[in-house]
Amino acid sequence: MRGRLFLAILMLVVIAAPLPAQQKEQDRLQESATVLKEILGMPDGIPQELLNKAECVVIFPSVKKFAIGIGGSYGRGVISCRSGQNFNGRWSAPAMFALEGGNIGFQLGGQATDFVLLVMNEKGANSVMSSKVKLGADAAAAAGPKGRDAAAATDVVMNAEILSYSRSKGLFAGVSLEGSTLRSDGGANKNLYGKELSAKEIVREAKVGAPPAASALLTLLNTKSPTHAR
Repeated sequence: MRGRLFLAILMLVVIAAPLPAQQKEQDRLQESATVLKEILGMPDGIPQELLNKAECVVIFPSVKKFAIGIGGSYGRGVISCRSGQNFNGRWSAPAMFALEGGNIGFQLGGQATDFVLLVMNEKGANSVMSSKVKLGADAAAAAGPKGRDAAAATDVVMNAEILSYSRSKGLFAGVSLEGSTLRSDGGANKNLYGKELSAKEIVREAKVGAPPAASALLTLLNTKSPTHAR
């Protein structure tokens, strides 16, 4: 009897163990939706024409600086891309992503900062779907123009594969993240989906459906930018 009771308790522990980790990833999805909604709602925010041209969007809510040597930072967020071979479909199930780099620490100034990255073409999308991409080396990155500045930044937009933006203490601006790295967050993806999956398998190969926690983010993207403008 005791043996059966112990086995039942052990099974409950095994079943319940992933739940706190999964909740953490679900919270990150909801935080990312809130950040993107607030930024897209700003009068002088991300230009609509650039969002419509983007093939993927990456959101990192509340990236914080930490002190290791001369400084650095580590952020966790999500990526979603337009579905379909030619990026002309609805926004995909989100994959969990990580942002790392020493340069970010200097820009943060010790404050939590939200980042939004627009992946502007197929080459950039293929780069971020690889195991690890260094911005400025593996993928051309630039500070994204905002609001009315977009019309005057044609060269920047045409040459960049990734445009990046930041918001800290209510201030929104294009920001350079050159030297930082992006990678799929394998552990977080496993927590969220219950199995080992790469960002490419989730976002481009559609091997899983979007979790309910992603509903707000995907509804926002499909509402704000339902059609891909080339």
